Amino acid sequence: MVALFLALRLYSVLGKRTGHEQQPLARSADDRPLPVTLPRAAEPVQGTTPVVNRNIDPRAEQGLRSVISGEPGFDVTQFLGGAQAAYRMTLEAFWQGDENALADLVEPDVLAAFSEAIEQRREAGQTLDNRLIRIDSAKIVDAQVEGRQARITVRFDADIAAITRDAEGNVIAGSLSDAVETHDVWTFARTLKSGDPNWKLVDTDEA
Repeated sequence: MVALFLALRLYSVLGKRTGHEQQPLARSADDRPLPVTLPRAAEPVQGTTPVVNRNIDPRAEQGLRSVISGEPGFDVTQFLGGAQAAYRMTLEAFWQGDENALADLVEPDVLAAFSEAIEQRREAGQTLDNRLIRIDSAKIVDAQVEGRQARITVRFDADIAAITRDAEGNVIAGSLSDAVETHDVWTFARTLKSGDPNWKLVDTDEA
């Protein structure tokens, strides 16, 4: 039941976005951040690592201190840079139906939900011609540690231009000339002090 609920949430957030969900705002910028992987742990620094960042919700600070306590080399700024890159790469892989790329970015339950949505799109003969114009902000809104399992939730405010095409390539929804404001809340997870440095997507929702 949990897996089914997650699948429905993922499809509702990512499977239906066509460009008509909100009033479009004209944007033409193409200031994409450079692709980077989610952060590896940096070398520990002397003293206590402060959790002071305008991109952190105060309610997440205690959880982030727990993350840093479990892995002293954790760097908030580096994590946010990696999370933005992962946001872009995950969206683009989903839009393109690239399940192999998604497998490197998300946990198996999330991959199953993505794959189901991609298959439904294929059966309908539809393709997505979407483009992430810009990420306006990325803010950590929650952080938790249970044992060695860390989970960090990030709110992304972004502009996305979107087109849905039918099997003949005709546009049936959306426009690439306009960008739609989107507000997503994604949760990334990782086992602290593990050999795998990558954080993977475990949940998505709309803000």
